[in-house]
Amino acid sequence: MPEGGHAASLAAQTGAWRQDSYVDGPIRAMAVATLFWGVVGFLMGVLIASQLAFPLLNLDLEWTTFGRLRPVHTSAVIFAFGGNALIGTSLYVVQRTCRARLFGGEEMGWFLFAGYNFFIVMAALGYVLGVTQGKEYAEPEWYVDLWLTVVWVAYLVAFGGTILRREEPHIYVANWFYLAFIVTIAMLHIGNNLALPLPGHAKSYGLASGVQDAMIQWWYGHNAVGFFLTAGFLGMMYYFIPKQAERPVYSYRLSIIHFWSLIFLYIWAGPHHLHYTALPDWAQTLGMVFSVMLWMPSWGGMINGLMTLSGAWDKLRTDPGLRFSVTAVGFYGMSTFEGPVMSVKAVNSLSHYTDWTIGHVHSGAMGWVGFITFGAMYWLVPRLWGRTELYSNKLAAWHFWVATLGIVLYITAMWVSGIMQGLMWRSYDELGFLQYSFVETVAAMHPYYVIRMLGGVLYLSGALLMVYNLWRTVTARAEEAPLAPPLPAAAAVPAE
Repeated sequence: MPEGGHAASLAAQTGAWRQDSYVDGPIRAMAVATLFWGVVGFLMGVLIASQLAFPLLNLDLEWTTFGRLRPVHTSAVIFAFGGNALIGTSLYVVQRTCRARLFGGEEMGWFLFAGYNFFIVMAALGYVLGVTQGKEYAEPEWYVDLWLTVVWVAYLVAFGGTILRREEPHIYVANWFYLAFIVTIAMLHIGNNLALPLPGHAKSYGLASGVQDAMIQWWYGHNAVGFFLTAGFLGMMYYFIPKQAERPVYSYRLSIIHFWSLIFLYIWAGPHHLHYTALPDWAQTLGMVFSVMLWMPSWGGMINGLMTLSGAWDKLRTDPGLRFSVTAVGFYGMSTFEGPVMSVKAVNSLSHYTDWTIGHVHSGAMGWVGFITFGAMYWLVPRLWGRTELYSNKLAAWHFWVATLGIVLYITAMWVSGIMQGLMWRSYDELGFLQYSFVETVAAMHPYYVIRMLGGVLYLSGALLMVYNLWRTVTARAEEAPLAPPLPAAAAVPAE
């Protein structure tokens, strides 16, 4: 197992040489891009939340309407902030757990950084200019999709090639989650974006239509959540929490069971997005059943992450990065319980199309994805720049509490308003007529939209504190933050 027996002694003998040989320059750039796009994405979120509460902020300009800025927000948070974090951490983890230099070297790393962020910029320009497919999480048009395919194939070659040339015989479980994320997203991306471009135009039309198009879209859409926002970040969890806690994974066997059960069950859950639509009833029921089954492996992974702190819970008081990571696992457990509940048809009849869904998505995105990324950045950035400690643990603590308060305000406002929406939409008077008009339900949402906006402002403020803290950490003078000694070469996580 990693960091055990012969591997540990070999690592100690060759640590300094191997630490210098790793490709870290592009990873530093991806860490910076993660922070930059995080602030952009959170700022866009605050802006569009403000537009819902105060429609005049749409400015009566086509480029600044909610409809065009919303995909800028979702893509900036998911694909720019989350994507740079996933690619950067995966390249860091795979080199150290395999004790091998990145396949393709510096050139490959810089191509992935430049190519992926070029995709982000091209996609965002398309959203603002109105050139999109109109598909959730898959808005970029065909020319952007083709470029992303090239970059993603290079990413798979770099990651897979590093594993194949490894000196460590064991493939650590974090790499399995990262690899599943890379391979499955490639399959989903190609399958959902098969289209016929109009000659001489940026516009295209998908090969599938009607119910088939909806089924393919939510096969993609739900598994973008399952493999981009879950499997990839679970790879992050399985590496960084043991590193931060300086403890072995609670159960390595459970992590393997977690991996195989999760990737088998997740791929079938997409139809629960299409309850009470033209999709065949058997397909809706299939999606519901597999969604409910997902609760078991998800909570198995949550328990594994939390129990890794056995004997190290005191570190939560002193390690701000670990505090973020462990709280993220708690949000992961909460959102992966709520999701299966909402997939049940009886519950979905109330929750579908309401802000309850928005609250659920953001408890996962802000609490799980955001916090596990913050935790990883607080641990990783000082080490990438050779610093022994953060500039300020107090600022990191402020970030934690401000962001947590922001999440609580946001998701509770959406839970309450969403359930209220659902109840108002299905409320009838004694004559059998709808008791409320749609406009009345919109007016009832206003105070909750204001609370939602304030929650977003707090979350953005916390992110700005983190950026300042990490910037001061990186730019500290040598006497303030002396260079750290070389890290152990096989920085693979201790295993059971």
